Amino acid sequence: MIKARNLVRKFGDFTAVNNINLDIKPGEIYGFLGPNGAGKTTTIRMLTGTLQPSDGNIEILGMNMKTHEIKIKANIGVVPDEPKMYENLKGSEFIEFIMDIYEVRKDDAKKRLDEICDAFEIDYLDSFIGDYSHGMKQKLMVASVLMRKPKVIFLDEPTVGLDAKSAKILKMLIEKYAHEGATIFMTTHILEIAEKMCDRIGIISSGNLIAEGTLEELKSLSKTGEKQTLEDLFLELTGAGELDDIIKEL
Repeated sequence: MIKARNLVRKFGDFTAVNNINLDIKPGEIYGFLGPNGAGKTTTIRMLTGTLQPSDGNIEILGMNMKTHEIKIKANIGVVPDEPKMYENLKGSEFIEFIMDIYEVRKDDAKKRLDEICDAFEIDYLDSFIGDYSHGMKQKLMVASVLMRKPKVIFLDEPTVGLDAKSAKILKMLIEKYAHEGATIFMTTHILEIAEKMCDRIGIISSGNLIAEGTLEELKSLSKTGEKQTLEDLFLELTGAGELDDIIKEL
């Protein structure tokens, strides 16, 4: 469903993403983790067609990004880390706009939208987006994506700004859609979410994919040989150092 080969992105002399390879299957929830500035969002932008790679190839749903960009975009869903919307539109107008752009069957999409709005307690579609809080915008963006039931969904820090109930509902919906065959590619700084939800995890650091596999496979990479949480593994693999020593120095 998602394939990347030798993916590179440079900004001048700086290499943000360095020779990454990905193979993500139908029904898989893939967690893409890394420190701030590691290249996570840059990778998502390339995989979703909003940023051209400096080198390498991308295939989504068996289609090459270079030759089928518009068709790919019509069949994927993207929830960015910061929801950018037309603030002078009402929520209902934004939803109508999305339905027209993606040419969805409106009866089916509206039925799903009503169900999602009930679940997330979205009762503000008649208000202007410019008056929404970050969490309200995030829930509307999630609803606008999930109502289309795309086959591949990209989520960049999807729970940021969501209250605990909404975050739990989103996690349950993601798992439901994956069970129905959708592929989920998500980044998160909340490692507990990745540990509980993801079938496989990739860890990127300084633009390089330094580890990939199931949680058990990642644990085998640990040099300590102890039973570790994903947080412990993440800190070890990304070279975070001894946190106790850092705290003592503060």
